Amino acid sequence: MKKCSLKPMPMIAENLKNVQNRINTVDTKNKVTLIAVSKTKPAADLQQAIDAGQRHFGENYLQEALEKIDILKGQNLIWHFIGPIQSNKTKQITQNFSWVHSVDRIKIAQRLNDQRPENLEKLNVLLQINIDNEPTKSGVLIDEIDEIILHFENFQNISLRGFMCIPNPNNSAQSFAKMAKIMQKHPNLDTLSMGMSHDLELAIENGATFVRIGTDIFGKRA
Repeated sequence: MKKCSLKPMPMIAENLKNVQNRINTVDTKNKVTLIAVSKTKPAADLQQAIDAGQRHFGENYLQEALEKIDILKGQNLIWHFIGPIQSNKTKQITQNFSWVHSVDRIKIAQRLNDQRPENLEKLNVLLQINIDNEPTKSGVLIDEIDEIILHFENFQNISLRGFMCIPNPNNSAQSFAKMAKIMQKHPNLDTLSMGMSHDLELAIENGATFVRIGTDIFGKRA
């Protein structure tokens, strides 16, 4: 008699399940959405994640992202742009993404607003906060946040939903706690994007609603 053998679960599907289990173990009142950060990974890897139920994907590099968006179109995916934004890239970003996490100056917000196609819903944007005031990182400084938020009242085609941060890995706990306090000051905003493979639990404990996971889903990058 032939023995029945279960087909092994593809690595990416298994990784997704493990990450989701980690998210589910954290006690939080927030709904937490997993963004699979797929920069430098081929469309075939993303398709494995899609087949396992993943719908939110984060990309850092526009041209690479556009190729994958085209290959994977028609699968009801939600694309997040999470990389640095150059002024000459804003039009294509507005045409192809539902979320932008890395708005760090009003000039970029203005361009995103002006170039968002009329047939699309408002573009959801997050202000990238330089939470540790690091000179090597982009982002809005803490004492600039309130002034910048005022400008969004004039934008009709983008919606400010909240904040994103990339903390110094040496003091993630302190950085996340500071972001939690910033969110408390802005109760009309509902989205906090922070936490990666090594610190997602800590981020969720401090109010993250998006966690951006790459390595623990797709493996290390070359």
